[in-house]
Amino acid sequence: MTAFLPFALPELGEEEIAEVVDTLRSGWITTGPKARRFEQDFVAFLEAGQGAGAGAPLLHAMAVNSATAGLHLALEALGIGPGDEVITTTHTFTATAEVVRYLGADVVLVDIDPATLNIDPALVEAAITPRTRAIVPVHYAGLAAPMDAILDIARRHGLKVVEDAAHALPTTHGGALVGTLGSDATVFSFYANKTITTGEGGMVVTRDAALAARVKVMRLHGISRDAFDRFSATTPSWYYEIVAPGFKYNLTDIAAALGLHQLRRARGFQARRAELAARFDAGLAGLPLTLPPQPAAGELHAWHLYVVRLAEAAPLARDAFIERLFALGIGVSVHYIPLHLHPYWRERYGLRAEDFPHSQRAYERMISLPLYTRMSDADADRVIAAVRQLLGG
Repeated sequence: MTAFLPFALPELGEEEIAEVVDTLRSGWITTGPKARRFEQDFVAFLEAGQGAGAGAPLLHAMAVNSATAGLHLALEALGIGPGDEVITTTHTFTATAEVVRYLGADVVLVDIDPATLNIDPALVEAAITPRTRAIVPVHYAGLAAPMDAILDIARRHGLKVVEDAAHALPTTHGGALVGTLGSDATVFSFYANKTITTGEGGMVVTRDAALAARVKVMRLHGISRDAFDRFSATTPSWYYEIVAPGFKYNLTDIAAALGLHQLRRARGFQARRAELAARFDAGLAGLPLTLPPQPAAGELHAWHLYVVRLAEAAPLARDAFIERLFALGIGVSVHYIPLHLHPYWRERYGLRAEDFPHSQRAYERMISLPLYTRMSDADADRVIAAVRQLLGG
């Protein structure tokens, strides 16, 4: 019997394993020297790919235990609170929006561009009210959102921008890596299925020193000084002060140990994902499918997801197609059930599917095929063969 091909698997090598073992033997397993090294390496990685941003203020990177935590911290540091509105896309995971509610602010959801599945800047601008304080664009599937237009809107209306870059390492826009584009903050995810992983984890990146300082304080209980310094000092340094009611969002050294080596492999991982995506493009051509949008010439797509959409002429509806793929031993998923369909968001804001026609139509027809670096060419060909079998290709 042919083995089941899962939707996603992380690629962890002997270097990651050895680094974790070294961490365990060191006795320093919570936030410490390896988390700090990971932050420093992350800044170096981004600054090496900042393109025309060279010469801009230095980046700051703060490791956290999830991208959700990072988004929460970034918006809190920007002063988002009750009475404020934050605009984001309905076509995302709930974390993008729920952090706004953590702060007592309101979420305003807008539709996507049907070609790219990224947030539509024209709809963002149309949704701005006197209460709007920030925009949270999502780089869907690893393709850069239209950041030039979004940053222009933000400048003209005096709004903050926090990029949800959970899918977008390494992704470029205008030749520069996401994370260096001029927004107020960018937040990356290192969840188990992301383009690099620490198991659970994330990173907040900003050029704003004050924002960075606030994130550092709030990620660990609102303590007035760095906990790593406090516990690694060789002279008495037990005293600290709580300056705000903070959170418990720090990244452990065990997780950072994975990140140190995953980051070094990020470019190679992206290249392999791009190879697999190109293989899918060629193998699925001619079927009743809309294939994923391509990046502009010279740009990097992180290819976190490979999302196809069934055409009207497809012989199967989406749900039946998924069931048949699983029966053939192929793990697939759907990204995402739009927020306007979930009871909390629908009921709180009186949302209707017809208000988001592009996201709704995409959702009804989309399937995320397996795409990860541990896939062999034979695995990819097996997925292609299964899809062609079901769609009559």
